Amino acid sequence: MKTVGIIGVGMMGHGIATNVAKAGYPLILLEHPGNQPLDALVAAGAVAVPTIPDLADKADIVILCVTGSPEVESVLLGPAGLLGAMRPGTTVIDCSTAVPSSTERIAAAVEQVGGEFIDAPMTRTPKEAAEGRLNLVVGGNEQLFGRCLPLLESFAENITYAGPVGSGHRLKLLHNYVSLGFSAVLAEAAACSARANIKPSVLIEVLAKGGGAGVILERLRPFIEHGDASSFRFTISNALKDMSYYTRMANEMGAYGGTASAVQQAYANAYEQNAGAAVPELVALLGESTTAQ
Repeated sequence: MKTVGIIGVGMMGHGIATNVAKAGYPLILLEHPGNQPLDALVAAGAVAVPTIPDLADKADIVILCVTGSPEVESVLLGPAGLLGAMRPGTTVIDCSTAVPSSTERIAAAVEQVGGEFIDAPMTRTPKEAAEGRLNLVVGGNEQLFGRCLPLLESFAENITYAGPVGSGHRLKLLHNYVSLGFSAVLAEAAACSARANIKPSVLIEVLAKGGGAGVILERLRPFIEHGDASSFRFTISNALKDMSYYTRMANEMGAYGGTASAVQQAYANAYEQNAGAAVPELVALLGESTTAQ
C-alpha cells in the first residue's frame, strides 16, 4: 500500500490519521505544536518526522488538513516546503477549507513539478472524523479521484465528485455559507426570543414543527435550551474565516453577496467579543449586544 503523509493532525486531522492507519496504510506524520497527541498513532505504527522534507521523502500521498489558504500556501510554497521536496508522482490531497482561486494556483504549481493534486474538503465534526464518517467534496482529475477513492473511503462516509480542481473548495464554501448563515439567523432569533421572555423550549417546539426544523436547529438546540455548546464544536474564529473565504469567492465570480456580507459581519462582531467561542454561543453573544443593527 502507498505510504500516506499527513500534515495537520489537529481535531479533524487526528481522526483522519486514525482511520487511515486502521485501514493499513503506512503513515508518516509531521510533528507540529498544533497537533493533537500523537502517542496512540505512533503506538499503532505511524512515524512522526520533524520537517516537511522528511515527510516528502517517504510519502507517496500527502494529505493536508490545515486551517486555510495561507497555511496551505505556506506548507507548499514556503521555505523548505513540500513543493521543493516532494518526489515526482506524489499526490497531494487538500482536505483544508481554502479559497478556490488559491487552490487552482497551488494545483498548477504541484503539477509543474510532476505531482498530482485534488481538493477534498470535508464537512461534519471531529466526532465523525474520529468515527471515519466524514463527508468529502472532491475536485480534480476524475481518474485521479478514482485512484484515490479507496484511501478517501478509509476516513469518509459520503464522498461526492464535484468536477475539476477547485470545485471541491467551491462547494465546501457554499455548504459552509448555508450552514453558518442558518446558524446566524437562528442565533439572532433565539437571542431576540430570550429578550421577549419566550421559553426556549417553546421556541424550539414552534421552529421544529415549521420552517425552522433541520440540522442547524438540532445543533443549536442544546445551547438554546441548556447552554451546552458541545454539539457544534466549530469556533467563531473559523466561522469568520469561512465566511470571509465565501464572500471573496463570490466577489471574484461577480456573484451577489449582500446576504453573505451581513452574515460575515455578524461573525466579525462576535469575533471581537470572543473569537474562541463555539458557534452555538453566538446566541449569547448576540443577546449581550444592545446596539440595534
